[in-house]
Amino acid sequence: MIVGLLVGHGHFGGDGRQPHVTLKMHTRHEALLRWLEQRVAGSRVYGPYDHGGRQYFQWMARGACLVHELLPILEAHLRPELDGHAHERLTVMTERYADVIARARARQTRR
Repeated sequence: MIVGLLVGHGHFGGDGRQPHVTLKMHTRHEALLRWLEQRVAGSRVYGPYDHGGRQYFQWMARGACLVHELLPILEAHLRPELDGHAHERLTVMTERYADVIARARARQTRR
């Protein structure tokens, strides 16, 4: 279910310093975003926001949460055969932030 939500509605990107995966949904979907927040340890739901007449919440996974909790799920299940476009977006993000991801994984290994 997590992969399906992110394939259909998620954004794979970053802020120039670190990668992140975000999901913006109308406020009527708050319960779903709270469910996602509970399933992906360290992720956060922000909002509600009212921008341009649109009311929404934003779920975000970044930092250690992204690298240790979400990326393993995405890397295991998001294959080109499932959705080529989403797989490409994930690949671009992980390549763009490869050094940040590698450092976070190395820190976890040392613990």
